[in-house]
Amino acid sequence: MTAHPDLAAALATLPLDLPPGRTVAEDDGREPLLWISDAPAPAGLFRKLHRAHPQTGLWPLLLTPLDRTGPDYRPWLSGELYPTDAAMPDLYDPAALLSTWWKHVDEDEDGDVSEDAEILDEALAPYGRTWPGPAPAATVPDGAAGSEARELAEMLQSLKDTRLGLVRADSGAHALAVCGWSGPTNHADIDKIAAVLADWERRFGAQVVEAGFDTLELSVPVPPATLTEALPLAAEHTAFCPDLVFQGTGSLTEYAGQLVGAHQWSFWWD
Repeated sequence: MTAHPDLAAALATLPLDLPPGRTVAEDDGREPLLWISDAPAPAGLFRKLHRAHPQTGLWPLLLTPLDRTGPDYRPWLSGELYPTDAAMPDLYDPAALLSTWWKHVDEDEDGDVSEDAEILDEALAPYGRTWPGPAPAATVPDGAAGSEARELAEMLQSLKDTRLGLVRADSGAHALAVCGWSGPTNHADIDKIAAVLADWERRFGAQVVEAGFDTLELSVPVPPATLTEALPLAAEHTAFCPDLVFQGTGSLTEYAGQLVGAHQWSFWWD
C-alpha cells in the first residue's frame, strides 16, 4: 500500500484536541497521506502528540514550506508528495546505501564527475575516497531520544512559524516515506533516505522533528564528544547529504567539528 488507510480513523479517535486543519491526499484522490494544521500549532501540542504516539500511531512532524508567502505551502499542499510503501525503507541495508553514496559523492545529479581527485581527497580528509564504514553506535539512555525530540520541537517553534503534521507511521523516518516527502529527490529516493534515518534512530536515538521543502531537522540525544568520534559520523552525513560539505563547509573535518556536542542535525539538498 502507498498510504495508511486508517489515518482518518486515527484522527477521529485522537484523545487530544487539534487546531483547524485538513487532510492531504494524492492528486488521484486516494486515501489521505497526512493531516496538516492551517496555521502554526499551539505551543505544547507537539509534545503531547509525540508522547501519545504509542497509543495513537500518529507521528507528529513540524512542517515548513519552500516559500512562506506562497499560497500552496509547498510541498505539503501543492500536490508534490509521492508516497511509497510503508515497508519499503525496511528492505534496504543502510550501511550499503551509505557506502554506495560515498563512492559517488564526486558526481553531479547527471552522473558526471564534478570534482578532480586531488580536490576530492582534500575535502574528504582524513578518509579521501575510501569509505570508513559506519560510525559506532551511541549508548542512548531510556527516554532520552523522545525527550530530546520534544525539546528541539519547542525550540524550532519558538524561532519560526511551523505547521503541525500528523502521519500514520511508526517513526519520523517512516512518516516521511508514507507521506511522500521528496526533498532529496536529486540525491536518492525517499525510501532509501528513510532507511538511513531509521537506522540513525536505532543507533543514535536521532529523530526527525521538522521537514521542509528540501530540508530536515533531527534531534540528537547523545552527540559525539570529540572530533575523533565525530569524523566517521560526518562521513555518514556527507554520503547522505553531500551538499553539507561540497556546498557548505568545504571540508569533512570542519563539518565534523560542528557535530561535536551538537544536539541538532540539519540537512539540505540543492
